[in-house]
Amino acid sequence: MIISFDIGGSAIKGGIARSETDIVPLGRRPTPKDDFAAFVETLRAIIAETGEQPSCIALSIAGVVDPDTQRLTCANIPCIHGRTLAADLEAELDLPVLIANDADCFAMAEAGLGAGRGHRIVFGAILGTGVGGGLVADGRLVNEAGGFAGEWGHGPIIASAAGNPPAAIPAYACGCGQKGCVDTVGGARGLERLHKTLHDLDLSSEEIIAEWRHGEEKAARTIDVYVDLVASPLALTINITGATIVPVGGGLSNVEPLLAELDRAVRARTLRRFDRPLVVSSQCRIEPGLIGAALLGLKAEAAAS
Repeated sequence: MIISFDIGGSAIKGGIARSETDIVPLGRRPTPKDDFAAFVETLRAIIAETGEQPSCIALSIAGVVDPDTQRLTCANIPCIHGRTLAADLEAELDLPVLIANDADCFAMAEAGLGAGRGHRIVFGAILGTGVGGGLVADGRLVNEAGGFAGEWGHGPIIASAAGNPPAAIPAYACGCGQKGCVDTVGGARGLERLHKTLHDLDLSSEEIIAEWRHGEEKAARTIDVYVDLVASPLALTINITGATIVPVGGGLSNVEPLLAELDRAVRARTLRRFDRPLVVSSQCRIEPGLIGAALLGLKAEAAAS
């Protein structure tokens, strides 16, 4: 038995996993952001609720573990930012600890129990507030030891013109310190940024999507530019990884017509041509972080036995 955690800036959610088909959510508690001792006690309390001793714990977290130093970058939870978190928690809890990025856990969940079942290489893409991703090959997370594989949202790759007819696109500054990243245009905030650039209108992503679905001309233009901008880097990612399915999570994944447009554009740009949907909606809609972390823990448990 293993215990998985989905750790966010506002809440810590726990789950107990005995097998791939037996993963049960536990309760949720507020995340102690500034007190590491309280953070540890929250995990300890959730573990104690089970009344059992797990073989390990596995964490899904909105941060990245450096594969060389094992230090965690997690700016929204200051008490664990910069720590060698796995080692620190192992010392406190006397249990083996696995840590993975939340996008990696999403990809793991989709590969094991979602839209990626039956595929050797699964690229899980996040189109939420921003853009993220994770890569699973032959059932194994590429970033098992930490790392940045799958981070297609970052790097100066966005085209300087997009849409039909082409519109000039600025190299927007990204939070990672670079300019022209997919993250600056591919998520909900990016969609809003594009609409402002193209039409000088401040609308929420929900409003833009709603107007597009009702045939509004300016919104249609924004979606045309958006799809053109995002499809090329995603197609390149598929070419490089060899992924044969791309489950998509995040808020924009709920807009099925948008995913359909993106899928058509991506399939027209990949080296390998697919006669079936490639960019698809995720299937693990409930707690993919918990599920992905649980699958990581169960694989580690099986390997150790």
